[in-house]
Amino acid sequence: MKRVVIIGAGYAGILTAKKLAKKIKKQGDVEITIIDKNPFHTMLTELHEVAAGRVDEDSIKISLSKVFAGRKVNVALDTVTDVDFESKLIKGEEASYEYDYLVMAAGSKPTTYGVPGVDEYTLKLWSYEDAILLKDHILNTFRRAAAETNEKERRRMLTFYVVGAGFTGVEMVGELAEYVPILCEKFEIDRKEVTMVNVDGLSRPVPNMPEKQSAKIAKRLDKMGVELCMNAFVTRITENSIVFKRNDKEEERSVGTVIWVAGIQSCTIAETAADALEKQRGGRIPVDKYLRSTKDESVYVVGDNMYYVPEGDTTSVPQMVENGEQSAGTAAHNLAAAVTGQGEMEGYKPSFHGVMVCVGGRYGTAHVGFGKHFFGLPSFLAMFAKHFINIIYFIQVLGWNKVFSYMKHEFFTVRNCRSFVGGHFSNRTPSFLLVPLRFWLGAVWLFEGIMKVVEGWFSKPMLEGFFGGANGWYDSILNAAGKAADAVSSATTAAANTAAADAVSAATGAAAAGAADAAASVGHVIFNWNILGLFKMIFVSGADLASSTLNDLAFKLDVPIINWFVNKCILSNDGVQMAMQIIIVVLEILIGLALMGGLFTSPAAAGSLVLQFMFVCTTGLYLNTFWMIFAGIAVLIGAGRSIGLDYYAMPALKKWWRKLPLIRKLYLYND
Repeated sequence: MKRVVIIGAGYAGILTAKKLAKKIKKQGDVEITIIDKNPFHTMLTELHEVAAGRVDEDSIKISLSKVFAGRKVNVALDTVTDVDFESKLIKGEEASYEYDYLVMAAGSKPTTYGVPGVDEYTLKLWSYEDAILLKDHILNTFRRAAAETNEKERRRMLTFYVVGAGFTGVEMVGELAEYVPILCEKFEIDRKEVTMVNVDGLSRPVPNMPEKQSAKIAKRLDKMGVELCMNAFVTRITENSIVFKRNDKEEERSVGTVIWVAGIQSCTIAETAADALEKQRGGRIPVDKYLRSTKDESVYVVGDNMYYVPEGDTTSVPQMVENGEQSAGTAAHNLAAAVTGQGEMEGYKPSFHGVMVCVGGRYGTAHVGFGKHFFGLPSFLAMFAKHFINIIYFIQVLGWNKVFSYMKHEFFTVRNCRSFVGGHFSNRTPSFLLVPLRFWLGAVWLFEGIMKVVEGWFSKPMLEGFFGGANGWYDSILNAAGKAADAVSSATTAAANTAAADAVSAATGAAAAGAADAAASVGHVIFNWNILGLFKMIFVSGADLASSTLNDLAFKLDVPIINWFVNKCILSNDGVQMAMQIIIVVLEILIGLALMGGLFTSPAAAGSLVLQFMFVCTTGLYLNTFWMIFAGIAVLIGAGRSIGLDYYAMPALKKWWRKLPLIRKLYLYND
């Protein structure tokens, strides 16, 4: 039995475990164990959103038991204290773990640079616990300030310094600046009494970006009321003050809160490992091109803990999420080759695609590209790219479950419109207001189904007349220029051949019954567009345009492949016609009952939309029935939870669904 142990369930560790488990899933003699002190993976890049109250704290947590459900990965909750490389033994507070191959993916921690007072008087932002503590601290600070009668003391309490103008510092102060006006309104505090300063020894914010992007960030922060204090080196922090040196002059300022995000270094266990192996700046461990320690080939290092200078570069790979993701893939491949003895190892060839930074939930900037071709993105596209990249990561880690959760808290339940799309997608309408619409949509479908039964859809083929009459009506209008008389005659004959054509309802298609009227008036073509030869969009009126009503206006999608299927596979066989008719009627009745009762509302609404699409592509729809399409969209998500049976059925079904092994493994559920 080969044992692979991964220390740390951060970005690099969790992906290494998943990718390795997938590669060796058919190998019964390999055991994978991932060790972390928390039962969850934390989205470190989203900590500022929780700290400044934009999203709930649960949104940055991903359960490890859910991530590895149905996979050959053991999750050990423990804090690693030491690694004996000679004995290949990992020592934790709860247990010890033997290994054949070790992956060091323990991540980083804040570095203080030896500045006095940092540990005692500042708040950090590098863990889930940090974000919660900071969130509560900010809220309580405003709560206490609202009750403070001394203006000077109140202003001190409301003075916030963020030390560090890199990615984390700028995102934190930007998020805070967006949150402050909301808190000021909530606690009735004058916005002018709040001071926010971003201080750093850097010459400009986020120097990883080009100067143009840095200038945009500075301009945005200034607009949000943040003072940028660059080229300033913090020398001391006390309980109520911060001291920094700028232009050879020391300044001391009164402060209420100092948030320290000035830099990172490898966490304690990684530094301890580096001392035993080989150590570079920040406690990082040098690795070869296969991501193995240069001193021990059984030890792989990924993410923030690795020190690797790619061929042709002069500096080590950055301590960024993208490096963690890419190094995880290489490490997993090489580990699989090592433990199975199959395949060739591959060298690590990172290809980074740029950097981006968000200044609050509404604004961002990015410098992205491929190879040597990079370019800047405007704010909207930068924010879009940020969310898209997060979704790609979530697909790898927890599939649909996390993607749905992320979209929900970033777009659909966003607070105070703090999103780059504002609050336009946020759910604000109480769902019980949809009950009358849901009930009426269901009643119309039920009526349509019952009427088709009365008309004889269960007893004889009706579709040929149903489709033919409608098509003849459209043809009579479209061909009016040269063949109006023949087309009208054909449509009238088709309508007369079957009683079904006369009985086609407004809800299920543009009535072929209109063919008789078309003989007197061929109507009007509003547009007839051929879209790339793939399909036609047809919009006509059965009456003179000036006197047309919604009952006269009809729209149809003419799709050749659907026409072929209808003519060759359905209408050519009476038995198939009957089967299709029965299916349509049964679906209409079931959809109607489901919507009226609020049971399985989402699939019923989806079925309603599918039927409407089918009618649009075969008989067309009068505009007076288009409301059914929009109603189906409106009740598609969760409309049965208010005054409906879904209130009882869906929680029970969801609980049962999540227990199925295959569903848990494929993440086909949402929390």
